[in-house]
Amino acid sequence: MAKKPLLQFTSKGIYCPPAKVYLDPWKPVDKAIITHGHADHSRWGHKQYITHHTNVPIIKHRLGDITVSGKAYGETFLINNVKFSLHPAGHIVGSSQIRVEHQGEVWVFTGDYKLEDDGLSVPYEPVKCNGFITECTFGLPAFSWVPQQQVFDDINQWWSTNQAEGKTSVLFGYSLGKAQRLVKHLDTDIGKIYTHAAVENMNEVIRPLADLPATTRITKDTTKKELLGNIVIAPPSTHGSPWIKKMVPYVTGSASGWMAFRGARRRRAIDKGFVLSDHCDWHALLKAIEATEATTIISTHGYTEIFTKYLQELGYDARTEKTQYEGELSELEQKKESEVTE
Repeated sequence: MAKKPLLQFTSKGIYCPPAKVYLDPWKPVDKAIITHGHADHSRWGHKQYITHHTNVPIIKHRLGDITVSGKAYGETFLINNVKFSLHPAGHIVGSSQIRVEHQGEVWVFTGDYKLEDDGLSVPYEPVKCNGFITECTFGLPAFSWVPQQQVFDDINQWWSTNQAEGKTSVLFGYSLGKAQRLVKHLDTDIGKIYTHAAVENMNEVIRPLADLPATTRITKDTTKKELLGNIVIAPPSTHGSPWIKKMVPYVTGSASGWMAFRGARRRRAIDKGFVLSDHCDWHALLKAIEATEATTIISTHGYTEIFTKYLQELGYDARTEKTQYEGELSELEQKKESEVTE
């Protein structure tokens, strides 16, 4: 009789049968281990949540009254004699990879991750394993990120130029993760950083967990004159909304890995695009896989077919599995967050 896989892909999510626990499930389950706070990985309705302790306040803010326990990086915990531990994913504050060990077999589920140190989240650490479950949101050779300092130099120069022209800079980024990364690296010598309520609400959650410069919440009393020449960080879904019209004259920018696509800025009616992602590019994905020394690779979301075929050509036992994870598509933002106008 063939041995059952340690991790199985089911209609509810990634399931570990001997532990009776799910990893980032997309349907309600009894017990879930959660990699990070983005909506496609941490969903409402589970009876019990386990996650990194810095992710606890983040998912409580997003999901409300839940039963959740926090673990430290590298802390081992047993569930039905299956050994689990969380390890830095470098994706956003509080993000983790999940290591699963049972009867000499070791698997690592990455959730979402990146190798570049963003200055906020604990940097990614490779974990040796037999099987590696990876995203490949940007799993094409065409995706090759430049160092983030170069991107932030461009962003700050753009802001400075807009200020000199008497315009407000509006920079779009997902309220959890991207927004804080932008805030962290903006040059406050240029001016003040204003934030949409959804961004500022998340800033308040993350501020005790990571060093962020001062930001100012935009309210109904904020005037156009106050904003003029300064920079506003807002969710992508506010673009074109009544909320943004009070900022005229303004210039829009978007920070996303998708800005690497020719025409992406034009299609989204954005004035300026900055290629900045909280996910691995092609080269980083391959580097991460090699560092694990894993022989079996499962790709879950992104350019799965192309990426898997390439891995097979390299000699890996590689395959794809369907999930409900969205990668950077989730950065389009939840509608209810963008409707906050104070």
